Amino acid sequence: MPSPDKEELKQRAIEAVEAERDHLVELSLRIHGNPEVGFQEEKASQWLCEYLERYGFQVERAFCGLDTAFRAVAGEGEPRVAFLAEYDALPGLGHACGHNIIAASSTGAAVALARLLPETGGSVVVIGTPAEEIHGGKAIMAERGAFDGLDAVMLFHPGSRNAVFTGALACATLYVEYFGKEAHAATRPETGVNALDAVIIAYNAISALRQHIRDTARIHGIITDGGRVPNVVPGHAAATFLVRAFDETYLEELKEKVIACFRAGAEATGARLEYHWADVQYAPLRLNRPLAEACKENLLRLGRKVGDAATLRGLGSTDMGNVSLVAPTIHPSIAIAPRGVVIHTPDFARLAASEEGHRGLIDAAKALAMTAIDVQTDAALRERIREHFLASPA
Repeated sequence: MPSPDKEELKQRAIEAVEAERDHLVELSLRIHGNPEVGFQEEKASQWLCEYLERYGFQVERAFCGLDTAFRAVAGEGEPRVAFLAEYDALPGLGHACGHNIIAASSTGAAVALARLLPETGGSVVVIGTPAEEIHGGKAIMAERGAFDGLDAVMLFHPGSRNAVFTGALACATLYVEYFGKEAHAATRPETGVNALDAVIIAYNAISALRQHIRDTARIHGIITDGGRVPNVVPGHAAATFLVRAFDETYLEELKEKVIACFRAGAEATGARLEYHWADVQYAPLRLNRPLAEACKENLLRLGRKVGDAATLRGLGSTDMGNVSLVAPTIHPSIAIAPRGVVIHTPDFARLAASEEGHRGLIDAAKALAMTAIDVQTDAALRERIREHFLASPA
């Protein structure tokens, strides 16, 4: 039996995505118009499952023990290519990270690829991954084996540039509380222990620390409780901070320095410090270069200009980093916004439901499907992907 013509298959994948354009845009807008925060994405998860079931995918809901996660499969056997769907929103900002586009583009790519499986062989998997923004759903799923045995894992993230050689920082979340003693702030302030002063001293210490950390690292946070009324010395204060670094060794070093800042607040005021790190820690992204190079060629085929291949530094964090520890992974971005507009803003939320957002969705679905065809039909590429994954530092 002759080998399938890869370029012909790619053209058919493009046409299959175009045929689904209206349905995919409608799905994206429905998710965008009904924002649900992490682990509460009941509507989005249900809509995506129903969409995939209509095209013959076998869907497992509540995947990995997470109520809003799912796994949908078409075809069987190897090669196994997975597209990941994110669909959680940001509290107060809705889909300001454009996860509606991620969900719809991964779904569209899978539907297009599924039609070609009789010729490419193998299987396509869509894994619905909740709670990327805050709780690191993929990190939990990775620990439970969700991504084992996959030959390639992909998603497209909307942004302000087209890029495939992307990185992401390791990230740890810190929760802090100070316990002091309340007192009347005017008549007997000397009897109080000011917990707010403790957290402000720590905040300022961290601000001073920032000028002495590597330029690939980040420390930032908010005060979540600073007292209740101005005439009472605050007896309780709290803060949440994120610590990010390019590698996990330096992240651990930074974590100790940050805790030292919070201890300084306790020492200076006499307030008692309690803290804990979140159970889930985001790993840095291990980019699979051969897979990224294949994706770049497909974006260029679609007429998208792609950023410099040497731009590897990523200053955000994602639980895709945890996925990249167990399977060959890429996390490319597709431009839907001008360079001056960044994610996690109201402007970006609006663009995620715009015509430019829809164009990004469709191009992302096409590029994902074409890159999957490369993986499924090119044994030499699969070997390069595998070798790069095995050689990447853990």
